[in-house]
Amino acid sequence: MSKRPDGVVRGPLAPHAAGFRAELARLGYSKSAARKHLQLMARLSEWAETHDLGVCEATAAQAEQFFSERRKEGRANLLTTRSLGPLLEYLRRGGVVPEPQPPVIAGPVEVFLETYRAYLARERGLVDGTTRFYVHVARLLVSEHAGADGLRLGELAAPEVMAFAARACRHRGLSSTRQVVSALRSLLRFLRLEGVTAFALDQAVLSVAGWTPSLPRAIDPGDAARLLRSCDRRTSAGRRDDAILTMLLRLGLRGGEVVALELDDIDWQRGEIVVRGKRRREERLPLPADVGQAMAGYLQRGRPPSDSRRVFLRCFAPFSELGVGTGAIRGVLARACERAGVPYASPHRLRHTAATEMLRAGAPLSEIAQVLRHHSPTTTSMYASVDHRRLRELARPWPGGAA
Repeated sequence: MSKRPDGVVRGPLAPHAAGFRAELARLGYSKSAARKHLQLMARLSEWAETHDLGVCEATAAQAEQFFSERRKEGRANLLTTRSLGPLLEYLRRGGVVPEPQPPVIAGPVEVFLETYRAYLARERGLVDGTTRFYVHVARLLVSEHAGADGLRLGELAAPEVMAFAARACRHRGLSSTRQVVSALRSLLRFLRLEGVTAFALDQAVLSVAGWTPSLPRAIDPGDAARLLRSCDRRTSAGRRDDAILTMLLRLGLRGGEVVALELDDIDWQRGEIVVRGKRRREERLPLPADVGQAMAGYLQRGRPPSDSRRVFLRCFAPFSELGVGTGAIRGVLARACERAGVPYASPHRLRHTAATEMLRAGAPLSEIAQVLRHHSPTTTSMYASVDHRRLRELARPWPGGAA
């Protein structure tokens, strides 16, 4: 390819160069990052012109050849079709290129699994990670009963279900086995609900024997303080991470609940927030002063301008939402633990920490259940085993006195 001045776009993409430059600036890209994307646009447009391609062809599957040549040239960055993300998004919003078409679902197994996936998401309100695992288990079972004439799920019987459960759980640990059993029961209840099977085959899946002796594992209060001190509140990223960690430690929110929090969920007048929990339940929680202060600091001096209504955004362009699931929150925690010099703690361990600190402060289990939004008293009762002082008060004396 012939060399041309940086920033000069010629060829089929040239009419869109000025708008794309403005879009990169609006999204918060630094001058150097924006320059790289504009250079990529110029090189792609030049390549498309050389190969007599239009705009849609230059940004579609044929662009893989362009990136293959780019890699052979020894380029250091923007080497895959994923690099076209910002440009494609801009062109799609302007109607220049069409939206990508969803993959065609073909075959009885895929059609059934797509129906089941929609049921889990819409009817049961399961989060993406749980939905993916349940569909994975369903695929294992359904694939065994697919033939040339379609699915033969109506022929399922209890012995086959029990044999499948044994095979699927082989070589798994206790926790993983329980997850498989839950997923299998869910699938079998769905089959009964849809009228595919005539019997409640979920009753054939036995409960998993075993006892998990580990207590809720809270992190040390000193480690919790070090995590918060590791956030540099002079920077946007530090203010954001401080607000996230404070919410996890004080309110015991799940990682996905932090990601889903929106600006309209904060009621500053009442001092409350709306939390979107499991199965799409929305519940109100009080907003403690320190949590509100951390959030206000981020919103006033750390959150970048964005059309998104999500509270927490990426710290680097494009300033978009953190994404789906808990991956971003785990990343925030991992970096904080590394800065603080403490072992990695998952978001759920910080949830345990919040509950344990409330218990040590004298809060009854009923109040802890309200904050953690437990819908079964049994779930909260496990924290009683953490407070040794209260257990001592409940312990009965040994017959005959001390040995």
